[in-house]
Amino acid sequence: MDDRMVDQSMHEDESSFELSLRPTRLRQYIGQSSIKSNLEVFIKAAKLREEPLDHVLLFGPPGLGKTTLSNIIATEMDVNIRTVSGPSLERPGDLAAILSGLQPGDVLFIDQR
Repeated sequence: MDDRMVDQSMHEDESSFELSLRPTRLRQYIGQSSIKSNLEVFIKAAKLREEPLDHVLLFGPPGLGKTTLSNIIATEMDVNIRTVSGPSLERPGDLAAILSGLQPGDVLFIDQR
């Protein structure tokens, strides 16, 4: 009998609930003080110049806060974020189609899963 109450897979409603628990502003973000400090300077400078934030590359193993920081960047810059799964980008045309759909300043987050 395999009536498990718990499983490892993420369900659709859990994903939106999980996102609602994440910080939405840098001042709410705990940890990684050097990254946070750098991002504060980058975001403030871009906003003062009234320009989009330059390219930011966040990398590392799962669980370090890359998704959270990407969403915070979009919120702090008052722009939209588009999240795409890296494995779903199979051909160069896939990325081109996504890029052509972005508005100036939008954040593109390519997730590792």
